[in-house]
Amino acid sequence: MIQELDIRTESRAVLRDITGEVQAVVAETGVQSGLCHLFVPHTTAGITINENCDPSVKRDILHHLGTLVPSTGLYLHREGNADAHIKAGLVGHSTTLMVEHGRLVLGTWQGILFAEFDGPRSRTVLVKIVPDS
Repeated sequence: MIQELDIRTESRAVLRDITGEVQAVVAETGVQSGLCHLFVPHTTAGITINENCDPSVKRDILHHLGTLVPSTGLYLHREGNADAHIKAGLVGHSTTLMVEHGRLVLGTWQGILFAEFDGPRSRTVLVKIVPDS
């Protein structure tokens, strides 16, 4: 079964920690060992795993994505969010994590980050837990 996480973003570009929310879904299922698939069904948002301890890492990522893909430029897409589409494509729309002993398997400093590039908006993250057979 697919579960949905509702995410509300408050700014145009943000990396928001959703690790606890995803772990809560894992706990609800009771799955002790398996996989956790995450998918963002939006073209201007994404998901990534990265450092989640030092907030300057999130700021650095957003700053350098903004430098690499500025909000204004010679874009053919005329809705004013061409950069958001490109940034979301670079970050990616899905990730898979292992589940062991009922917990997400992450490194010491890692967290799951929802990436918003065209906010503020209401967004959805789809979560599917697949137990080992």
